[in-house]
Amino acid sequence: MGTHRSLSRRLGVFALILLVMVLGLGIRLVDYQVVRAEQIREESFKSRSITQTLPALRGQIRDSSGQVLARTVFRYDVNAAPKNVGSVFKTVDGVRTERTVEQIVAELAPLIELTPEELTLLLAGDSEYSNLAKKVDGETYNAIRELNIPWIYFDAFADRLYPNGAVAGNVIGFVGSDGAPLAGLERQYNTCLAGIDGQETFERSAEGVRIPTSNVTTQPTQNGGTLNLAIDANLQFFAQQVLANTVNDLGAQWASAVVVEVETGKLLAAAEAPSVDPNDPAASDANNRGSKIFQAAFEPGSIMKALTTAIVLDTKTANAYDTVRAPDYMKLDFAGGWIKDSFGHEPFNLTLGGVLRYSSNTGMSSFGIKIDKETRYNYLQKFGFGSVSPLRFEGESSGILHDYKDWDKMTNYATTYGQGISITGIQMAYAYQAMANEGVRLDPILVENCTADDGSIIYQPKQNATRVLSKETAKLNLNLMEKVVEFGGVGRNAAIDGYRVAGKTGTAQIKDGTGYGSQFAISFYGLAPVENPKFIVGITIYKAVGVSNSLQATFPFKAIMQQALKTYRVPPSTTKSPDLPSGSQGEVEPRN
Repeated sequence: MGTHRSLSRRLGVFALILLVMVLGLGIRLVDYQVVRAEQIREESFKSRSITQTLPALRGQIRDSSGQVLARTVFRYDVNAAPKNVGSVFKTVDGVRTERTVEQIVAELAPLIELTPEELTLLLAGDSEYSNLAKKVDGETYNAIRELNIPWIYFDAFADRLYPNGAVAGNVIGFVGSDGAPLAGLERQYNTCLAGIDGQETFERSAEGVRIPTSNVTTQPTQNGGTLNLAIDANLQFFAQQVLANTVNDLGAQWASAVVVEVETGKLLAAAEAPSVDPNDPAASDANNRGSKIFQAAFEPGSIMKALTTAIVLDTKTANAYDTVRAPDYMKLDFAGGWIKDSFGHEPFNLTLGGVLRYSSNTGMSSFGIKIDKETRYNYLQKFGFGSVSPLRFEGESSGILHDYKDWDKMTNYATTYGQGISITGIQMAYAYQAMANEGVRLDPILVENCTADDGSIIYQPKQNATRVLSKETAKLNLNLMEKVVEFGGVGRNAAIDGYRVAGKTGTAQIKDGTGYGSQFAISFYGLAPVENPKFIVGITIYKAVGVSNSLQATFPFKAIMQQALKTYRVPPSTTKSPDLPSGSQGEVEPRN
């Protein structure tokens, strides 16, 4: 009897304990499956999910025809964690399969161009890092990813490529090894070119293999825009080759060429030598990695005279038939003041056309000084001197144009023939563009626009026009400039068969300390065809060895202008230059 009661008591206790356990498990189950279900699911997802960055592509830079000048591709370092190397297991439809290390090596080795033996050695050990291949392309990267090897991982690198090498390199600029823009348009227009990285989350199985259907893009990738330039890459290449030969032949420090489309203001070429290859900027001297067309200021010398004649005509200070007396040396009416021509001659009576043809400093100053300082200063400002261009290229120089109130007596004279003022190549090119464009200076166009992936325009520069000269003045002044190429001692070397060409030579001594040294900046700026100008070509050669006149600048001008006329199929001239007097100058020929 007692034994029966004891057994019943034990069974009751056991049942009670069992009931408590069942209730406890039930409560816990309700807690897990109902109360804390969402939290547990989130924690479980976190434990098996991986978030990775989806790098954005930097936008392309293209020339006027769509030719790619800069683009970004991704390269990948392929790495392994040797301590984790082992067979890879995969369960599909309840069937568990194994890929051994030997099988994986046989699949992976050909993709990274290693032998199985070489790859096996790289996978040996217990370290967490072993580099298997560097900078493989996207196709190889995708092929390796498809192998689903959990102990293989990648480091992605954005690799900026410049397919045309040094073509327009001084303008385009370059990026650093980390992809950060360091110079030129790359940096100036980084807002257009830079993309926005995305993010992706995916889950791994218990074996560490990525679950293909688990990809979730948490932040979409936004690639950079495309920067479309006005530069004609083929003309740019040609101009750079011409300049490279010029610098090499003359031992010059540098040379530049600017080609402008007159009617649109588009900058078709901004060529320099030495040039920089953005693929390897370190191979170029630091001084040659920028753009001297924008950044280097120099005294223009006689290329400024064509602007002075335009101002004289526009203010009606003189006409094409008026003359001034032009000796080879002229002492001024203040202590120490004098002006001389670059060659000795008897006094001439020169018209404006004669002054340009013979590049007479004394004759030019005699015409120009008749215009008050403030008026000349205002014209020079309207031509674009004394301020950076609307392009605002990084590091761009404004040159030097002192306020007319600060001009001393010598500067008052010197500015008429290209001294006492400094300019950049881009400024002078667009001053000539104004004269060729019926007196209207257009803002330069280097960047046409920035477009998104879908072709929509993100950014487009606004172009302003400035009336500098009257249409009549501009046309007459071109006819005067044409005489430089028809009859000038040096300028005639810029003539092109079949086309009417106008331009002006320039030889400027380079300052050395407080005075002038023995080296020169020589230039030729001109246009063609005169009756309907299509292009401005401006050449500057800096510190050529033993060169003291502008003859050597006419040859690259002629070559590049001929190429532009040919490329754009400009028909030959059908009109002739009008007969305009030069004055009683005789047959003496100048040296500059």
